[in-house]
Amino acid sequence: MSSVKLWFGEALLPEGWARDVRIAVADGRIAHIETGVARAAGDEAHAVAVPGMPNLHSHAFQRGMAGLAEVRGPSGDSFWTWREVMYRFVERLDPDSFEAIAQMAYAEMLEAGFTRVGEFHYLHRDPSGAPYGNPAEMAARVAAAAEATGIGLTLLPVFYAHSGFGGQPPKPSQKRFIHGLDGFAKLLDASRKAVTPLPDAVVGVAPHSLRAVTADEVEAVAGFAGDAPIHIHIAEQMKEVEDCLAWSGRRPVEWLLDHGLVDERWCLVHATHMTEAETKSAALSRAVAGLCPITEANLGDGVFPAEDFLTAGGRFGIGSDSNVMIDAAEELRLLEYGQRLVRRGRNLLASREGASTGGEIYRAALRGGAQALGADDGGLKAGGSADIVSLNTTHPSLTDRAGDALLDGWIFAARGGAVDCVWRHGAKVVSGGHHIGRHAISERYRTVLGTLLS
Repeated sequence: MSSVKLWFGEALLPEGWARDVRIAVADGRIAHIETGVARAAGDEAHAVAVPGMPNLHSHAFQRGMAGLAEVRGPSGDSFWTWREVMYRFVERLDPDSFEAIAQMAYAEMLEAGFTRVGEFHYLHRDPSGAPYGNPAEMAARVAAAAEATGIGLTLLPVFYAHSGFGGQPPKPSQKRFIHGLDGFAKLLDASRKAVTPLPDAVVGVAPHSLRAVTADEVEAVAGFAGDAPIHIHIAEQMKEVEDCLAWSGRRPVEWLLDHGLVDERWCLVHATHMTEAETKSAALSRAVAGLCPITEANLGDGVFPAEDFLTAGGRFGIGSDSNVMIDAAEELRLLEYGQRLVRRGRNLLASREGASTGGEIYRAALRGGAQALGADDGGLKAGGSADIVSLNTTHPSLTDRAGDALLDGWIFAARGGAVDCVWRHGAKVVSGGHHIGRHAISERYRTVLGTLLS
C-alpha cells in the first residue's frame, strides 16, 4: 500500500485534542504523528480526525430483515416472537445472498464511523442443516464481505448446540446453527484459514448463550480461544433470567462469574438484567459489556445499568447487533438517553463536573470495543492501524465547535452527514459520507432482497 500524509485542523489523540496535526500512513499503519505543524504540499487536508469506532457485536445477515418484524402479532410481541421472524428469514439465505447482505451492512457501518466489526457468526450450515463442503463456507463469505468493503474483521464463530438450559435438544428452526465440539473445532480451523487474505483479522470464539450450550461446553469452547476474544449473549431477556434460575438456581451473569471463566478476553453481550451485586462483580471481572442500545430498544430487552457499571469501574463497547439501524452516534446517544429515562437525570455517564458526556462515552467505547475485538487500543498513535474518521464541520450541528464539543454535537445533535471520510487500515473507504463502492453494493443488495422477499 502506498504511503499518504493526512493533515487535520484538529485531531483526537490518546493524550487529548491537538491542533494542526499531520498523520503519516504507510502500509496501513500510522508511521508517525506531528502536531502544531502547517499543512505541507501533498498533504490531504481535512478539518477533524477521530479514531474509528469498533462495532463489537453484529449479525450481518439481519440487515436484510430490518423493518420486517414491525407488524403486530395477535398478542405478546417480544424478542421471542421476533426470533421466529428471524428463523424464517434464515431459511431463505444461500451463501451469495448472505454475502451481499453482509457487504451492505459493512459499507453502512463504515459510513457511520465504525471501522472494525465483531461478527457474531452462527449461520454455518445449508438450509437443510447439512454441512457445506467447506465447513467455513459462510464464514468465508463474511471475510469476503469484509475484504470487499474494507472493514476490519474480528470473526467470532458461534458454538450453538441446544434450544434451552440444561442441554435441551435443538429445534428444527435452529438446524443451520448447530455443532458438536469436534465439528466446531474443525469450523474454527477453517475459519482461521478463511480470514488469511485480510490484513489484520482476528478470530475468536462465541459460545452463543447459556441456553444454547451446557456448562461443560462453555468451558471447552473457551479453551479453544487461547488469547483471542470470547463473546457470549447473556441476561438479555427476563425470560432467560427466569429459565436460568429454574435450571441452576442462579442468574445468568452470576452463574458465569461463579464458574471462574471470565477475564479480560470476554465480552458479555447485553448483560441487561443484573442485580447490584452482579453489576459490581461484572465490572471487576475486567470483561467488556457489549451494549447494543438500538437493538435492545427495538427488541424490548430493557436498559443496561450503565451508570452503576461505570461507577464500579466497568468497561463497555457498542455494537449494532441486529443492524435494524446502523449508526455509531445513535448507539451512544441512546445509551445515555436510556439512563436519563430510567434515572430521570441528565449527563449521567459523564464522570465528573465539567466533563463532556459525548467525549467520555466515545473514549470509553473506543477502549472497550478495541479490547473486546482483540484489536489496537482504539487510539490514533504511531504503530497503530490507520483507522480514522473525519468529521464534516460544515454540518450545522458541528458549527463553531472544537474538542469534545465536536463529539457532543455529533452524538447528541447531528442526524446524518456528520461523517465525511473514513480510512480503514490506511485506505480511504468513505468519501463525502458515502462508501466508495456504495452504488454497486446497493444494486446487488436490492437485487438479492427482491429475490428473497418475493
